[in-house]
Amino acid sequence: MILRDFLPAPHLREYIRKHQVIRFEFGDGGMVHCKVYCPRPESCLMFYLRDLQVVSYTADSTVLQHPRCTIIGQHTVVTKRFVQGDCWLLQIVLQPSTLYLLTGIPAYELTNTFIDAEAIWGGEIRAVHEQMCNNNSVEEVIRIVEVFLGKLISRAKHSLQGIDKVNAVILNQNKPLSIDKLASESCLSNRQFQRRFTERTGIGPKLFEKVVRFEKAFFMKNANPNLDWLSIALACGYHDYQHLAKDYKYFTQLTPKGFYELDAQAPERLFGVVEIQQ
Repeated sequence: MILRDFLPAPHLREYIRKHQVIRFEFGDGGMVHCKVYCPRPESCLMFYLRDLQVVSYTADSTVLQHPRCTIIGQHTVVTKRFVQGDCWLLQIVLQPSTLYLLTGIPAYELTNTFIDAEAIWGGEIRAVHEQMCNNNSVEEVIRIVEVFLGKLISRAKHSLQGIDKVNAVILNQNKPLSIDKLASESCLSNRQFQRRFTERTGIGPKLFEKVVRFEKAFFMKNANPNLDWLSIALACGYHDYQHLAKDYKYFTQLTPKGFYELDAQAPERLFGVVEIQQ
């Protein structure tokens, strides 16, 4: 069993937040396990090195299979991920603007959906995937993908700009932020800032900030199960419990307690693992 985050090489960190290595070998005769995945302030590049997983969107009964190399846009809805057998995947968590910078695709076209990465990078990413599948060393798999990521960054469709650094400010917020101030620091009008932020991140800055705050509360409860919800709300920048509950209802259609209990049924619990922010 592996559930671990790795920092990317220093020269990649403006584009890559972290590498997540996930491996669970269930060995339970083909039984399917469901992971309810909440909205997070992230877009990802995922490599499935063994069995694939399928996903369903809770507002829709359709079940879709992720490609072996999957690009996942920014999500604001809960999804259900179904896994079985040998679940080994490398998830590259990107900086908020990275998909736009590398592909040139407006990020809002990828919001709440996923696409096959081979449709963008073809045989190049297929060859990288094959190399990774032929290795059992986590360190070697990360080395292979970092070489590939370095090549993508060297020929990015767009360059980093001041607005891209604003995303990091929001990700590391400890209190509500002024959109007017962020726009001014990006040398843009409020309207330009809103438009370009959405183009590069997939959602507007206020909604992105809302996802960041929600994720902090989600992980704080996981790390501190005995901590009361009001304390969590205040620590994460909410006005009060009702403000926190309103966001939980918006993103999950459940109360904080209801979603926490649902998450407690996640497949990693079979291995005694609780997912926390690292």
